[in-house]
Amino acid sequence: MENPQEDLYREVIMDHFKNPRNKGLLPEPQIKVKGVNPFCGDELELTLDIKDGRVVAVGIETQGCAISKASSSMMAEVLTGKPAQVLTDWVAFLKTKLVDGSADAWPAELEELKAIEGVRNYAARVKCALLPWNTLVEGLQEFAAQKGGKVTLTHTEEAS
Repeated sequence: MENPQEDLYREVIMDHFKNPRNKGLLPEPQIKVKGVNPFCGDELELTLDIKDGRVVAVGIETQGCAISKASSSMMAEVLTGKPAQVLTDWVAFLKTKLVDGSADAWPAELEELKAIEGVRNYAARVKCALLPWNTLVEGLQEFAAQKGGKVTLTHTEEAS
């Protein structure tokens, strides 16, 4: 029996996989960080420009599976204009939602990410979906450290 919601989610994932948003690296980013999933070989490089505590530009290059690429593209799409402080909270939410499903309802800004929620049933795929988000946290933490703590991050849990 077909599930229209699952079909829609598959379409969203495939659209982001085939047509990644914000593809390409920024020429002179304030944040440049690489992420690797050693279990499957997915890799990405994330570049961000931040001004007045907000993300003003995103560039990303991803090599890996459809889930990793789609999650990277979805992330790149929602980051622009957002304050750095909220981003680590989003990562904490995603980790909870994808690992055990216990998080609350999806925030409106992350609504499209419901498409990757199905990876929760496949532990290896959770790491693929979270790779860009964990890499984002790492980059934000490095940026905050370089700025002497001027960018306050509300959630500093180690990326897993």
